Amino acid sequence: MNKAETEYPVQSGSTFTKGLIIGGLLGAAAALLYAPKPGREMRSDLSEKWSTVCDKSKDVASVVTEKATDLAKNVTAKTTDLAKTVGSSASTLVSSVKTASSMVGDEVKQAATNVSEDAKDSASEVASEAKDTSSELSSDIRKASQDTAREVHNKTSASY
Repeated sequence: MNKAETEYPVQSGSTFTKGLIIGGLLGAAAALLYAPKPGREMRSDLSEKWSTVCDKSKDVASVVTEKATDLAKNVTAKTTDLAKTVGSSASTLVSSVKTASSMVGDEVKQAATNVSEDAKDSASEVASEAKDTSSELSSDIRKASQDTAREVHNKTSASY
């Protein structure tokens, strides 16, 4: 693209069409003004052309207004639908997250309870085994002590 094309880009086909129509109207008005007609006929022709132009302009304005209104209604409806969809999706997502976090919290509590109970049971078993082992050791030590005392007594009695 050259410099002129970047500075003054062609807008669209509708801009060209508008220019063509305006140019045609100006050309017709110039032709009427320079045509060799008497003043009364010229004013009559201009009046007719002016009323034709006004009528067509009103028709075009009416069509444009109607299309703009339809477009606005369509955009409003689609925006409303989109907002409802986003709102319902957001509330569904929030609900899902709350449910999931509640479930995870419950599972963590249950796991903590299970670990606590297992630890208590293990501690009780260890304490019970320690008590049993302590009793057995105490009994074994008494027996060994008594046996040793008898042996010492027997040896000392036999030596005298």
